[in-house]
Amino acid sequence: MQTNQRIDGQRLWSTLMAMAEIGATPRGGVKRLTLTEIDRQGRERFAEWCQALGLTMRVDAIGNMFARREGRDPNRPPVLMGSHLDSQPSGGKFDGALGVIAGLEVMRSLNDLNIVTEAPIELVNWTDEEGSRFGHSLMGSGTWAGIFPLEKTYSLTDAEGVRVDTALDAIGYRGTEPAAPFAADAYFELHIEQGPILEREGRQIGIVTGAQAQVWYDARIEGQDSHAGTTPPSTRRDALLATARVVELVDRIMRSRGEDGRGTVGWLQVSPNSRNVVPGETRFSVEFRHPDFAQAQAMAAEFEAEAAALVAASGCAWHLTELFRLDAQPFDADCVGLVEAAASRLGLSARRIVSGAGHDAVYVARHIPTAMIFTPCKDGLSHNEAESIEPEEAEAGCQVLFQAVLARANRVLPG
Repeated sequence: MQTNQRIDGQRLWSTLMAMAEIGATPRGGVKRLTLTEIDRQGRERFAEWCQALGLTMRVDAIGNMFARREGRDPNRPPVLMGSHLDSQPSGGKFDGALGVIAGLEVMRSLNDLNIVTEAPIELVNWTDEEGSRFGHSLMGSGTWAGIFPLEKTYSLTDAEGVRVDTALDAIGYRGTEPAAPFAADAYFELHIEQGPILEREGRQIGIVTGAQAQVWYDARIEGQDSHAGTTPPSTRRDALLATARVVELVDRIMRSRGEDGRGTVGWLQVSPNSRNVVPGETRFSVEFRHPDFAQAQAMAAEFEAEAAALVAASGCAWHLTELFRLDAQPFDADCVGLVEAAASRLGLSARRIVSGAGHDAVYVARHIPTAMIFTPCKDGLSHNEAESIEPEEAEAGCQVLFQAVLARANRVLPG
């Protein structure tokens, strides 16, 4: 790596492993569901590390944490970096945590090198990126960005009926700062790719130019519970059979778009879920993604028409609720350029890439110039306890983050 200003890769890895101890699972992953006691422990350890560096911590009304390192000019808007510490129920060590801990290493390295940046720098831990407890991904960044009204977010409940505001109070992280955008110069987020492209091509860095368009639904199929042994085919209204046909439709629509299309049914409930009862109701999720918003729209339109016909032909009732429809989100050209320049200067193999996953950066980009950095992950596997990256991959991504953030914080302002 062609620079004398180096982060400490061994320290970065050790800190990643220390965070992975919190919520560690027997199969080598983590379970840090948002706003739980385990999440509180992760937040507390993160806060302790930040305070040891002399950073000033503030927490907003949705629990987003901002750790600030002052710059030479306190009046300049800060450069932000960060990600999230919450996980899926059977998540990996690096999804989200890499971006937060790499940001911490950037702060440590700035201190080690006695670098005073012109602009302040803030490290962010966004609340509930995963959405695995309250069913609303990107909750913290989305509330901050004004996508979700704060009171509506507070009213969301988990499977046990616990509200978000109650959960925040229970762990002591309903902050006093407004959960709202503030003046900031830029935002950078380091993340594992969560896909196979970088590893497959032997690239060390993904220069993320933006995120895919998405359309998400909640679906319900209403049939009729009946005895599995006495109900003949002619009178069955099998909700699960109708669901299977819809799932196949989602897959077919996805594959018709080649390698760019995405279509997934990732969550399914069957009722009454009894061995000898024809299922009378199902509830499930449906989502489509594509780099081109027009294609995502077309996939959704095709699905809506054909799914309704399939369910009707099965003798069941179809209920579809659209949750959201997001246009593709481009990232800021200047910030993307800083990432690309850093990778080139460091001699790292890199390529431009569109994010297939949603990240906090997608909502932040609506208010602040934003860019993302990807590192490879083994077999493209994520949202899985076997999720894995190599120490040198983490170091390379963190070094690019360091260079890009430093360049942005020290840039000469127009005029």
